[in-house]
Amino acid sequence: MKYFEVNYLSKGKRSKTIIKSPNKHDAIAIAKIKIPGIIVNVKETSAPLEDQLSAFKDQFLNTILRKKVKMTSLIAAIRQLSVMTNAGISIHDSVKEVEAATVDKTLKEIFSSVNDDLNSGLSLTQALMPYRETVGDVTIALVELGESTGNMAESLAKLADILEEIEENRQKFKKAMRYPITVVVAIAIAFTILMVYVVPKFKDIFSKLKAELPLPTKILLFMEQMINQYGLYLLAGIIGTIILFKYLLNNNEEFKKGFDRYILKTYLIGDIIFYATLSRFCLVFTELIRAGIPIADALDTSLLTLDNTHLKKRLSAVKVSVQRGISLTEAFRDTALFEGMLVQMIQAGEQSGTLDKMLEKVTLYLKSRFNQIIDNIASYIEPILLGFIAGMVLLMALGIFMPMWDMAKAVKMN
Repeated sequence: MKYFEVNYLSKGKRSKTIIKSPNKHDAIAIAKIKIPGIIVNVKETSAPLEDQLSAFKDQFLNTILRKKVKMTSLIAAIRQLSVMTNAGISIHDSVKEVEAATVDKTLKEIFSSVNDDLNSGLSLTQALMPYRETVGDVTIALVELGESTGNMAESLAKLADILEEIEENRQKFKKAMRYPITVVVAIAIAFTILMVYVVPKFKDIFSKLKAELPLPTKILLFMEQMINQYGLYLLAGIIGTIILFKYLLNNNEEFKKGFDRYILKTYLIGDIIFYATLSRFCLVFTELIRAGIPIADALDTSLLTLDNTHLKKRLSAVKVSVQRGISLTEAFRDTALFEGMLVQMIQAGEQSGTLDKMLEKVTLYLKSRFNQIIDNIASYIEPILLGFIAGMVLLMALGIFMPMWDMAKAVKMN
């Protein structure tokens, strides 16, 4: 949210106030509704110091104690809104009914606030904008589509379908990662127990040898010392690092840009994010084109659904190219994100006037690539897990038994 200084005339006196809004256009719209007087000008300004300190406090606490809406509750609420608006009930009354029906406390608070904003004259998109991080960019984009086309019921129904697909993909990923995470946690617990209770007993034996210990043993004893003497500090450091990482990811643009660029190069995770992001972008873009939205506007709205800043930057170039008169096919080709086959499909759709149908096929292809990775994720991760387990066991075995072998040799020599 940005801050805008609004100068206005009221009862012959010049006054000013500060309005929070995502952009200047929305700030002007809010000012016209809430300010009793003649608006002279609206300009962006920095946040007051009190608000800056409050924002920092809220951001930090939000990083630690962020309230999340259950995706199933959000989908059910959107389905209910779709059915009620399709039945001819006003969006205002529909929101009130959803607020009363939902059992999710966070979602109830959101719809209560949205209801108040609708009463003050804001649109549904403007009312939901402050909760963008909670409900998601896809929700904002599809609600905005419903308002621009005048077919809110259909847009909400499509939004529910998209959110269900996103949730299904998320559950697939969680299910696929359950096995490797369980294995890693079990190994970590077992290794910690060995370090705390077993290795110290051998440490006394090794100290009596008064001989140069092999490298695996030195590493093992160092790890044992760190865990037993500084274990709580290490745990606090890990928790603090995670909290700081989440805070920087949510509030530092440069850090997020670097992370988003790096994560795409990470083995397996990069491919999952890449195909999930592109399939979501194409899915929303297809629906917008099918609704008759101009390509430039459809691209603009679809870009709102992207979380990865690196991919967002690459795909933003498509909109710039289209506005300069370059064909959509060439614009997508220049991003170097789409395979040649997909670019040819887009070209065929553009030339034949069936762009929405071809984009739908592109979306299905990207979705199938995502599902293929998720369905076979265990086979991709197993070699890494085996290597990790073998390394831990080898370190433990060599660290303990190599000094024992030296002791046995010394006894034989004597």
